[in-house]
Amino acid sequence: MLAGHFGLAAAVKAKQPSVPLWALMLSTQLLDVLFVPLLLTNVETIVPIDKGGYGEAIIHANYTHSLVGALLIAIVAGLLAWRAWGRNTGLTIGAVVFSHWLLDLLVHRADLPILPGNLGNLPLLGFGLWAFPLVSMVMEFALIAVGGWFYFSSALKRARESGLRHRSWAIIAGSVTCVLLVLLLVMDVTGIAG
Repeated sequence: MLAGHFGLAAAVKAKQPSVPLWALMLSTQLLDVLFVPLLLTNVETIVPIDKGGYGEAIIHANYTHSLVGALLIAIVAGLLAWRAWGRNTGLTIGAVVFSHWLLDLLVHRADLPILPGNLGNLPLLGFGLWAFPLVSMVMEFALIAVGGWFYFSSALKRARESGLRHRSWAIIAGSVTCVLLVLLLVMDVTGIAG
């Protein structure tokens, strides 16, 4: 779902142009960014299943990807953004951070705990679309297509308002963003990015 998260961030940028793009891109992946050091120290793990391809893993991200953990991370990120850029940006960043968990809920097998550390051994969550690679790929591509379209359209609109010179840059920036999102999906599906 790596590329799909970025597709959502691109769509949000189109609707919230004052929010820095880098902050949206980081926010949409913040749970995974925090997951990496925990993975490297074996606090959280990935267990491949079958051949370990696209979506073929059980991810034990019991802290960063627990429902409560994701909410806490989103709140902290939102508060930091609020302090730096204002209320609207803070709310946007917090929502984008938490959107990661919501999208993961759709594709992950039942490996997302409710409480950090899977405290209380409550049922694990996940609708498991990764078990159906074609369905999850189509969904992820749809996120990229919609996000890319919104981003590209927004960039063109802002360029039209700024003048012809900016329109060329908007077309280039929007096109490059869309191509990069599609390439990221291809890399994700083929296992190069994951």
